Amino acid sequence: MIIKGGINVCGVPLGVISLESYFPKPDGHIKHPASFDFPILYKTVKGATIDRLIRERDPELLKPFIDAAQELEREGVKAITGSCGFLALHQKALADAVDIPVFMSSLIQVPLVSRMLKSDQKVGVVVANSDALTQDHLTGVGIADEPMVVAGMQDQPQFFDVILKGNNNDLDMAVFERELCTVIQTMLDNNPEVGAIVLECTDLSHFAPRLQQRFGMPVFDLSSLTRMVTAAADRQIA
Repeated sequence: MIIKGGINVCGVPLGVISLESYFPKPDGHIKHPASFDFPILYKTVKGATIDRLIRERDPELLKPFIDAAQELEREGVKAITGSCGFLALHQKALADAVDIPVFMSSLIQVPLVSRMLKSDQKVGVVVANSDALTQDHLTGVGIADEPMVVAGMQDQPQFFDVILKGNNNDLDMAVFERELCTVIQTMLDNNPEVGAIVLECTDLSHFAPRLQQRFGMPVFDLSSLTRMVTAAADRQIA
């Protein structure tokens, strides 16, 4: 039997382009590798902070992101994702830069989820900062005229201080959950036609099981998407 070579590391199906951040990443987070039943290879882009990506939309980050994607491909991964859903802005450029599947944001699921719902239902999307979400982000992942409602976490004090601004590296998870549930409950109260939730922010994935139980609807996030894509890119079972 001949085993095909040409890669540096074998048996790692997924690569993650990681922003530089130091707050906790609980289980379910893409930067908590023990959450997954397959190995993950990470490439951190130094100086790529959440603030630079989300608020500043710094165009100088694109080249190091592309370099990171190409390095992960050379290392041998079979698919690439990222550690922040606002990388949706660079989905097309990063997909064009390599020859393996790229899914830089959980938002890429919105068209799929929309088509699972009734025609009078909407997709509820929770993002880190709805004020910073632009049409370019949506277009980048193929969102066109899908009926959806967007809610942001930017007005929640702990989320803003720790995750968006990086002023503190510690998280009170009980406060975090209350902030997230407040945002979702308000969204649902104002939009009872929401039939499913998509979590853009990777920092919210930890709460997905409890959100599904509490609000009684499907919850899609980067973790569930990652498992699906990895299963397709590195098929192990029929």
